[in-house]
Amino acid sequence: MTITARLTRWVMQQWQVTGWFCRVMTPLACLTGMVVARKQAAFASGRRQAHHPGVPVIVVGNILVGGTGKTPVVIAVTQHLQALGMLPGILSRGYGSRRYPDPQVGAHDLDPDRFGDEPALINRQTGAPVAVHARRVRAATALLDAFPDIDVIVCDDGLQHLALARDIEIIVQDQRGIGNGHLLPAGPLREPATRLQQVAAVITNHRSRPLTLAGGPADSTFPHATRKAAIPVQGAPSSPLRIDMHIVAGQTRELNGSGRRTLAEWAELSADLRISAAAGIGQPDSFFSLLEQAGIRLQHRIGLADHFDYRASPFADLNTDIILVTAKDGVKCHHLGDARLWEVPIEAIFDPPEFPGVLLDALAKANSRR
Repeated sequence: MTITARLTRWVMQQWQVTGWFCRVMTPLACLTGMVVARKQAAFASGRRQAHHPGVPVIVVGNILVGGTGKTPVVIAVTQHLQALGMLPGILSRGYGSRRYPDPQVGAHDLDPDRFGDEPALINRQTGAPVAVHARRVRAATALLDAFPDIDVIVCDDGLQHLALARDIEIIVQDQRGIGNGHLLPAGPLREPATRLQQVAAVITNHRSRPLTLAGGPADSTFPHATRKAAIPVQGAPSSPLRIDMHIVAGQTRELNGSGRRTLAEWAELSADLRISAAAGIGQPDSFFSLLEQAGIRLQHRIGLADHFDYRASPFADLNTDIILVTAKDGVKCHHLGDARLWEVPIEAIFDPPEFPGVLLDALAKANSRR
């Protein structure tokens, strides 16, 4: 594990308790609270104007620092909208990409160095057009200029980017909940926990469970809505819909070849092969747990910094037979030419399973209010 990854893990641990680190950082957290409150008040009062791009906007974000599982949710929502005949486009800041003065827009074989690993992965899984820029309004304008047939925008992150008006907000959290309940840097929160009551849905990612799929995404994961489990639109007085989510793994893919194997097959092979795993995501241990719950004996668990760039291989001196990596890492590792690399795709399973189908009900309500 790199020094950066160790430091990140230590800070995450401190954010779960109200210890000395929290007490020392509390004055700075008060400043964070003042900045957040002032920003929200400016938009609420009209002193600052939010721009709406003219098509429905769904924002998938979080109030917790660190990976909570937003990307699988964005992919699931996008795929469901596509299945219902809509033409979604994706907005993202593009963490881990090069910074360009103008929005970067594309729809095919996106370069993760230019667009970022998560947007490149979302595009690969969905085929949806993507626009990347720190200012989401500029990204939305560029996206619609390039692809005028887009009829709904899904924003990957951007919950705190209030300049972009939105119709539906979804918060993704994990078992950490709100941690110690304090704002940055005393705790893990970007906004006060009361923000959880102001969105359409709160999804709790329970991470991995010992279930794998034989192939690609299961059709039953994203069914059409079959019951009226109403998602309240933003600003409605009712409580957010509460959704549980688990992450399951699909069939692994040889990164520089055509091989396919299930995790069950790797579990059998791990008795004779040296199998290691690497993850450059917000919570690397969640990936390792997914593999170990499937029965795979891991020789090495390589936790890398989130959005690790892979410009140089971290595996050059690793004496192992197979290296399993996340799909987010996989989009950046092709150039390494390492025959040991296999990618583990994942997908989200929701409870109730009608989500995200009922999003269309909320979209219709949001549009009727415009």
